Amino acid sequence: METQPAIPTPITTEESLPAVKQEIIFRSKLPDIYIPNHLPLHSYCFENISKFSERPCLIEGATGKVYTYADVEVTSRKVASSLNKLGIGQGDTIMLLLPNSAEFVFAFLGASYLGAISTMANPFFTHAEIIKQVKASNAKIIITLACHVDKVKEFASENDVKVICIDKAPEGCLHYSELTLGDENDLPEVKISPDDVVALPYSSGTTGLPKGVMLTHKGLVTSVAQQVDGENANLYMHSEDVLICVLPLFHIYSLNSILLCGLRVGAAILIMQKFDIVPFLELIEKYKVTIGPFVPPIVLAMAKSSHVDKYDLTSIRTVMSGAAPLGKELEDTVRAKLPNAKLGQGYGMTEAGPVLAMCLAFAKEPYEIKSGACGTVVRNAEMKIVDPDTGDSLPRNQRGEICIRGDQIMKGYLNDPEATERTIDKEGWLHTGDIGYIDDDDELFIVDRLKELIKYKGFQVAPAELEALLLNHPNISDAAVVSMIDEAAGEVPVAFVVRANGSIITEDEIKQFISKQVVFYKRINRVFFTDTIPKAPSGKILRKELRARLAAGIPN
Repeated sequence: METQPAIPTPITTEESLPAVKQEIIFRSKLPDIYIPNHLPLHSYCFENISKFSERPCLIEGATGKVYTYADVEVTSRKVASSLNKLGIGQGDTIMLLLPNSAEFVFAFLGASYLGAISTMANPFFTHAEIIKQVKASNAKIIITLACHVDKVKEFASENDVKVICIDKAPEGCLHYSELTLGDENDLPEVKISPDDVVALPYSSGTTGLPKGVMLTHKGLVTSVAQQVDGENANLYMHSEDVLICVLPLFHIYSLNSILLCGLRVGAAILIMQKFDIVPFLELIEKYKVTIGPFVPPIVLAMAKSSHVDKYDLTSIRTVMSGAAPLGKELEDTVRAKLPNAKLGQGYGMTEAGPVLAMCLAFAKEPYEIKSGACGTVVRNAEMKIVDPDTGDSLPRNQRGEICIRGDQIMKGYLNDPEATERTIDKEGWLHTGDIGYIDDDDELFIVDRLKELIKYKGFQVAPAELEALLLNHPNISDAAVVSMIDEAAGEVPVAFVVRANGSIITEDEIKQFISKQVVFYKRINRVFFTDTIPKAPSGKILRKELRARLAAGIPN
């Protein structure tokens, strides 16, 4: 297929002062487009609903229940009306502590109609992890499953937080069905500003503990448009498509690139609560799924499973992998198993809204791409690669920190101006903490990480959070947590521990101490005992040294 001529990049911007260096800025090969980012998110998602109001919008994989676009739009307004009657108004926050479900979607959109905010949390979080986020986000309502109520019940009753359950409602909780009985025409008049926050996912960013990432109406509208709008959309999807939504909606990649992008184009979104290879393959065959937004562990499971050959997966035309790097060998194996599918990667970071780069093989008029690349910068945005030591922008094929600028990035971290200033500079560039380079064909390759984050199957693990827990143990005098490579998970957290004087604490005791306090993917995989933790004069842990020890095959 013939590709359109590329807009020459990089673009250099001349400054009037001769002393200032020219910035080397990279842009998409696709031309910028008009983005209606003055619209509230829900209005933007449903802007073209008249064209597909009777088409399927949400399909529940487990039950086969179908909600049309008209159903979803009206139910979301009913839920908005009921949330408002329960005291939720503009600027208030609700917590969605839910697996993938239609109820998640209605509540998220309902909050948007009110000018309210949704903060999303993993339902498998422990009591302490959930309460930390409820407090930090100041959530007034928690929507969850009955089996998770015990984790929030006490805090909720003491702090006048209402708990709503989508399955059965234990004592003291409301049932979600009550929300769907609201009058969709009885909504308060709210004037939503494009800069108002609509989603508040939590991310540890480049350093430290998890923080609330303020994503605005304008930011999410821009991000969705950068992917699916325009004559030659970067991620081409349409109303005949069926997207499988197996990635958790509490993760921004799924919320944005599956749910919001799917709603915008009028596609059918097939909801699956958890990944299990056989039901997953059955649903793809049954509903003729065309678009598979995955993460590397799902791609790995497909590559290794003997079941894949028993199902007709020829309907899949796009396989997009994100949230963690996908190796070339894995790409090639899956290409052989899904002959009709285009396989490529996107690159995101919660703080960036989240998509920074998207594979141009997914465009309506596709480009040739290289294996291992994680896309080209999205349009209506600017990217630069900077030298971490000097801050200078670098030319093609030189490694440096990836920075992005545009309307899609976060407004900042909630109640944390210092962390915001460390991440977004005065010129509006968001510093990702990822090291990469842009090649001669505008493709981005990620090669390393400046940030301390660990990615277990695409889930974030913040070393600082685990270190704080380890240091609370009376038999541990110092500790550091870094990532170790793992085939199935990508990375797992491992701890280097300095025992307190005379202590004989064991690896198993330390692992159990942590596992009682955290969600499963934050559990420590190995413990290595050491005499000291290497630190810079500033006290900062020298994680690179510890990772080098692991790479050298450290003796325990």
